[in-house]
Amino acid sequence: MSGNNETNGNAIPANLPLRNDLIGEEPYGAPQLDVPVCLNVNENPYAPDPAVCDTIARRVREIAPTLNRYPDREHIELRKAFSDYLAHESGARLDVDELWGANGSNEIMLQLFQAFGGPGRTALGADPTYSMYPEYARDTFTGWKLAHRNEDFTLNVEKTIEAIYEVKPSMVLLTSPNNPTGTPLAMEDIERILAACETAEVEGAGEGVHPILVIDEAYVEFRKPGTPSAVTLIKDHPNLAVSRTMSKAFAFAGARVGYLAASKGIIDCVRIVRMPYHLSAVTQAAAIAAFEHTDEQLSRVEHLRETREATAEWLKAQTYKGEPLEVAESGSNFLLFGGHFDNREAIFDELLKRGVLIRVVGPDGWLRVCMGTDEEMARFREALVESMRLVEAR
Repeated sequence: MSGNNETNGNAIPANLPLRNDLIGEEPYGAPQLDVPVCLNVNENPYAPDPAVCDTIARRVREIAPTLNRYPDREHIELRKAFSDYLAHESGARLDVDELWGANGSNEIMLQLFQAFGGPGRTALGADPTYSMYPEYARDTFTGWKLAHRNEDFTLNVEKTIEAIYEVKPSMVLLTSPNNPTGTPLAMEDIERILAACETAEVEGAGEGVHPILVIDEAYVEFRKPGTPSAVTLIKDHPNLAVSRTMSKAFAFAGARVGYLAASKGIIDCVRIVRMPYHLSAVTQAAAIAAFEHTDEQLSRVEHLRETREATAEWLKAQTYKGEPLEVAESGSNFLLFGGHFDNREAIFDELLKRGVLIRVVGPDGWLRVCMGTDEEMARFREALVESMRLVEAR
C-alpha cells in the first residue's frame, strides 16, 4: 500500500531520548498524495463560496494590525457564534460558558484526555472506532479499553454498559456518526449509556465521581434530516460532552476549528489544561466569518447526502468474486464498503494507479470512500470496477 509524503519517515536517531513507549511508533499519516481524485480523508469536496472567502479576508484584514497582541484567550465572540449556530442547526441554545473552541476537534479530544485521563485513568471506546483515540490515550498516559460493536457496526449497548461498570473509566468515547463505519448512534442508546455513566464509579477517583460521556459529532451535519443531536441533552446531563468540527460540513478543514459543547464544569476542566492563547486571532476571525455565511456553507451538505445514498445503492449492485458488496449504513459523508475483499490493499493500489485515492481503514475486508464531486464520484465508480476485475483475475 502506498504511504504518505512525510519526509522524516522512521529515521529517528537512536541516541535521542524519545520516550520508551514511543520508540518504533509512526506519526498519524493518512496518505497525502498528488492525485486527481482524493477521497480518503473525509473532506468536503466543495470549496467555500467566493462570498465566504471575501468575508474571511475582510475579517482577517481587520484584525491584522492587532497581531502584535495576544488574542482573546477565551474567544468569547467565537463562542457566541458557536451558540447561535447550534441553536439554528440543532435547536439547542447553550450559554457561552457551555462552549469551547480549539484547533480542530482533534485538539478538543486531546484536551479532554489531558483533563480527565492520565496515569491510573482509563478511557473506554467501542471498536471499530476513530484511530486517533488510542493515540490521545497514549500521549496522555491514559489506559485504553474497548467494548466491541455488533457485526453490523451498531453499538452493542449491553456490552458497553457492562464494560463501563467493569473498567470504571473516567471517559467513555462514542462517535456519532461513527468513524470509520459511518454508523448512526440512536438517541435512546446515548441516553442509556449516559444513565450508566451517571452511576458508575471511576477507578482511582473519590466517592461520588462518575465518568463523562464524550460524543464525537464530527460528521453530524450529514445525518438524516430530523435526527436530533446529542447537544440537546447537555442541559440535563452535566457529565455529557459533545465534540464538533467546522472541517467537514463547513468545508473548513484547512482552518482547523473544532468546538466542544458541555456543562460549564466540563468546560472549566478543559480550560485548566489548554495552552495559553491556543486559538489564534486569525483562526478566530476566519471562523466567525464562516458563521456569517452558515446557509451558504451548509448548502452543499444535502447534495453530499444524496451522493452518499446514490453511491451506497450503486455499490450494493456491484460484485467482487461473485458476491455483492456490503455497504455499512452511514449518516456521514463517507461509506465503508466491501466486506469480503480478500486483498483490499491491491484494490487500493489499482485505484491509485487510476488517480483515485481512497482509504484502507477499518476491519479487514473493507475500504472507505469519502463523497466527492459528481465528476470525482463518476471516476471512482469507473476505477473501482476496473480495479476489482483486475484483482479478481490474479
